[in-house]
Amino acid sequence: MNKTESIARRILGWKLYSTGKWYDHENEVFIDEKEFQPNDNLDHAMLIVKRLEHYGYQYIIKGDSEVCFNNQFHHLCGTGNTLAEAITNAAHLIADQSSPADEWL
Repeated sequence: MNKTESIARRILGWKLYSTGKWYDHENEVFIDEKEFQPNDNLDHAMLIVKRLEHYGYQYIIKGDSEVCFNNQFHHLCGTGNTLAEAITNAAHLIADQSSPADEWL
């Protein structure tokens, strides 16, 4: 599972519909992997931030290319060439160490 897929499934709670396509049951829409590029698109990365804040994470910007997410169990930071990339990298660390989103609720 690549970084974006891991975030989509474990943090955003999107279900895999087919190769390269997810289903967002909350909004009842299908999302093609080409339509969700959080590594390159700050608006997409901020969707991840909002979801993690919903799960109790605090979002901290430590510069143009470093962010951290903190909660009572994790303190994970990510860096990147852009803020969007840093958010994606930090979120991937959380997704990699966590259960799928539907188990967090």
